[in-house]
Amino acid sequence: MSQKCGFVALIGPPNAGKSTLVNHLVGQKVTIVTQKAQTTRMRVRGVMMHDASQIILVDTPGVFKPNQRLDRHMVREAWSGAHDADCVLALFDVRHLEKPETQLVLDGMARLSAPVFIALNKIDRMPRSELLALIDGFRSRVSDCEIFLISALKGDGVSSLAERLSATMPEGPWLYSPDQAADIPSQLLAAEITREQLFLNLHQELPYALTVETDSWKRQKDGSVRIEQTIYVQRDGQKGIILGKGGETIKKLGAQARHEMESNFEHRVHLFLFVKVRANWMEDPARYQAMGIDPAEG
Repeated sequence: MSQKCGFVALIGPPNAGKSTLVNHLVGQKVTIVTQKAQTTRMRVRGVMMHDASQIILVDTPGVFKPNQRLDRHMVREAWSGAHDADCVLALFDVRHLEKPETQLVLDGMARLSAPVFIALNKIDRMPRSELLALIDGFRSRVSDCEIFLISALKGDGVSSLAERLSATMPEGPWLYSPDQAADIPSQLLAAEITREQLFLNLHQELPYALTVETDSWKRQKDGSVRIEQTIYVQRDGQKGIILGKGGETIKKLGAQARHEMESNFEHRVHLFLFVKVRANWMEDPARYQAMGIDPAEG
């Protein structure tokens, strides 16, 4: 059987489940997952093997109406990934098909030249009687697209989707070793893991006002890794929230991030976190580069 290889870009509204689906298809965590919208800020490539096909899954930021400069870069990242792909998978939360972000994605899909498939996610969270009627209404808006019903979290319907994506890939040599799960530097993934814990543990809008950078990554003689990271916030009050009383909050966050890193990197991790105020980091292109985002204006 000849080898096949290609890129599949996942697009969709924020919090549709793109990162969860990528992690499920790859078989391990390669991109962070939280319940908050707009968690993903950059394109992350997960490498999925299916029979003789190597499928590079490009997890993109959610598509929404941008307001700030960082928002515009995130939306540009999403559509740039879609235009560069061999195939596009548009993912929607089946419970929120009437939200305006759905129409933004559908309008953008019409401008794509690559084949587009649609996956309606989180079908396990809606009664079947309501689900069928909703799908019938949605089909009238996308009559020329093949639709898959899935639960990325539970895996329902995902195998059929994987089969279809595999069949669509063009013939060609694999670009990555078959045991490689992602095309993301370890330092950047480590920063994303820490940011995930900040999203999971901090409430309201604070997680959107911060970013994490890996400053140092040093392999120790015993095989462990010493990682130093800086959490940048916009105001002094935000720094205090992250540190917590007596440093308890950042200790908890650090312990959870370290455990996740050790699981992903399969070696012991010594994690040191620092918090600094940088009021204008959202307007600083250098910070975008540190996050893996192309700082060029879209």
